[in-house]
Amino acid sequence: MIRRTCCPDRWSQNRWLVKTFSQAARLRGAEKQPSENKDGTKKESLHKLSGQTHLPRQPIIRAIHHPPKKHGVHGPELFHVSPEIRTAINNSRPVVALESTIYTHGFPYPENVALALDLEKIVRKNGGIPATIGVLNGVIRVGLSSEEITTLASSAGKPETMKVSRRDVPYILGMGIAGRKLNGGTTVAATMMIAKQAGIQVFGTGGLGGVHRGGENTLDVSADLTELGRTPVAVISSGCKSFLDIPRTLEYLETQGVTVCTFADGRTGDVDLPAFYTRESGIKSPLVVQDAKEAAAIIFAQLQFSGGSNNGILFANPIPEEFSLPKADIDLAIDQAVQEAAQLGFHGHLNTPFILSRIKELTKGSSIPANRALIESNVAMATKVAFELSRFKKPLSFSNSTQPVSLEQLGEGRKPAPKATKAPHSLSTSLDIISKVQPHRPAADILVFGSLAQDVSCDYSPETQTLNADAPLDLQTHSSPQSHTSNIAKITNSIGGVGHNVALAAHRVAGNLTVKLCSKVADDPVGTSVLAALEIEGLDATGVMVLRSQINQPGHHTTAQYVAVNDSKKDLVVAMADMSIFTDMKPWSIPEFWRQAIVKNPKWAVVDANWHPTWIKHLLRKLKWPSDNRSTKTAYEPVSTPKSARMFPKKLGYDILMPTFPLHYIDLSTPNQYELAAMHATAKDNNYFESDEWWKVIDALGIPSTGARDRFVALTNRKMTDEGIPLQTIQLLPFIPTILTKLGAEGVLMTELLKPGDPRLTDPNAAPFILSRNANESTEIGGVYMRLFPAAEKVEDVVSVNGVGDTFLGVVIAGLARGMKLEERLINIAQQGAVMTLRSKEAVSPELGVLSSELAEYEESEQADVIA
Repeated sequence: MIRRTCCPDRWSQNRWLVKTFSQAARLRGAEKQPSENKDGTKKESLHKLSGQTHLPRQPIIRAIHHPPKKHGVHGPELFHVSPEIRTAINNSRPVVALESTIYTHGFPYPENVALALDLEKIVRKNGGIPATIGVLNGVIRVGLSSEEITTLASSAGKPETMKVSRRDVPYILGMGIAGRKLNGGTTVAATMMIAKQAGIQVFGTGGLGGVHRGGENTLDVSADLTELGRTPVAVISSGCKSFLDIPRTLEYLETQGVTVCTFADGRTGDVDLPAFYTRESGIKSPLVVQDAKEAAAIIFAQLQFSGGSNNGILFANPIPEEFSLPKADIDLAIDQAVQEAAQLGFHGHLNTPFILSRIKELTKGSSIPANRALIESNVAMATKVAFELSRFKKPLSFSNSTQPVSLEQLGEGRKPAPKATKAPHSLSTSLDIISKVQPHRPAADILVFGSLAQDVSCDYSPETQTLNADAPLDLQTHSSPQSHTSNIAKITNSIGGVGHNVALAAHRVAGNLTVKLCSKVADDPVGTSVLAALEIEGLDATGVMVLRSQINQPGHHTTAQYVAVNDSKKDLVVAMADMSIFTDMKPWSIPEFWRQAIVKNPKWAVVDANWHPTWIKHLLRKLKWPSDNRSTKTAYEPVSTPKSARMFPKKLGYDILMPTFPLHYIDLSTPNQYELAAMHATAKDNNYFESDEWWKVIDALGIPSTGARDRFVALTNRKMTDEGIPLQTIQLLPFIPTILTKLGAEGVLMTELLKPGDPRLTDPNAAPFILSRNANESTEIGGVYMRLFPAAEKVEDVVSVNGVGDTFLGVVIAGLARGMKLEERLINIAQQGAVMTLRSKEAVSPELGVLSSELAEYEESEQADVIA
């Protein structure tokens, strides 16, 4: 709901002054244009044609779709957008702009670095992409890395670090061109301007500038206000700073045509515009919105139906109630600080920093936690608004109908699709409809062939039941759902599937690398919902095949679904999965658009066990042994205990044998201990351990016939050895030379077949983990490395176990694709990602992106070692 109230007019006698500011800006520099063309027809001026009342200005920096070139014939680079931000914008993902003046001219170092990184984490936690904006070495940068943020923040207070508003942009860029490389923190005005150039529409900050007290005499009006009048970016702040003249600020914004709304935050009726440190200012807000969805709807409406309006929108978000300072106390401190600033001559851009510093001193530091709390709250709200806006932008999001929209409508501008007149498509002729929805993507660095499904999670909730005191004790205290009756539960739906989860986890930490999901859905309501969700996630789904068939017809399929029933502790009790859409693959058939992705030589390909076992082997053979000798590495995700055994079925006439090292199909697998046992038992029962090729590899490993158990105990523990886990990994090594066994609270056991010349064979630090060395002078095998990595941490606050193992594999694959080594640091980062998902209600934690910077640091250190 949006509520309209009256804007206060406490200074009507001086109201002409603010309007004069705006009129002067419009009239300044106006020129008369010829009224007729040479042919006598009427000639419209450029500014009339553009709908502006002032002459058009040349942009200071070019927009993202025309990025400036680096030094050379095209001139120096002035404007850099990080690959992550560019990709997110191109995919309509929720990007949130963040300013940098609060780091260079606000919070001291190193508190400013901690705040900057915390704000970025808040954005990612709420499902957005943070785009911190600043100037480094004379170049505008959109999407600063953690290292760049640290560099900029550590330069606070230095002469070469400027406070950059719109007016300062040409200067700081020009100095860079001239060879004087300056740094700068961008103000609200400059951040808005740059965000607009980059294509970012939502900006979260602390407080807005405004009309200063006495502005009717000093003409001291923040450039933030004029920027809101000419730049279509939505700003979420705690109103304007409380030491400003709030009524005059609102009057000025009204003159500029700026929509001003305040979030109700649980309040009803008219609400005050917040005054930075306090929730109330005594000045009623012109408009009221209830939540992020309403705010996003306003932004979307302006983008679509406001006739090309260039105005920004201000959404005022009140400081959290527990951090709001007493209005009387803060007003006294503000009055004194403003008076001292006037007496000491702090005007212009020096005024605000001085006043904020004095308020901090006069409140004995209590303004600092309030300041931080309101910034964090605003950034969180900005992310929620950006997320809702991204949903409004999606093809399906403008309809409130619960009826499914056909995929043809999704791909062809929502035109009604003609009724099918032909027989249902067979599997071999199924259409790749998703390719109509998403633009062409470059070759993928990581391919994931796996399931895509709707996940339904049923969490048993006994605390919500009202039981009679006379009920049996076991019924009152049980923590697991009861059989043969209905149970009260919290049920949630989300997009999932092992392949999807692995791909999404890799995508969120892959940095500049691209990830493509290759999967299948049906042309049904669930499939339509799943495809729309993929778009919101920003995951490349051009490899998703859509099957069209009619219900009750032979070959009819439904989109995969997975239903998990968990006990009150969120531990899995039972799960049901319909993945039949993936098993009906002709053994030798690979769709053409998947073949095209394969021949582009991805760095890694992941295959999950949901497919038909013969088709899995055929796919792996295409990935590993094509005619042009590609270098793609492969990983196998076992999925579940029954499905994990699909890699070692009974050998049939048309089946493909599992070759052994060094001609193996699978480079890496990540089973849990139960999946490992199932793989081992099936391989043993089906005589995979009897072939001559298997024995050649086992003999070359050099594992002694006596004393092996003691080494297993030393490298793992007695319990693990008694369960046979180390031995099972050894016996599977000829088929899968690297096995990461997920052991839950006990960590991850890594068993790897080393090639001759592997540095670990001669590294003293690795010596404790060398299980054996080659014993028969093999030119292909050097030994075995076995190491137990402890769990990253003990997790008590588990939200969901769904997708934890998938997240681990996705992070590992992304790290390996970025050129990292499979060592302790990467394993620990992958375990951190798994912990994040344990604490998330999503199958892949939205916070996972924070690990991308850790992988980048590791990547850079690896590269530095290579250079050294």
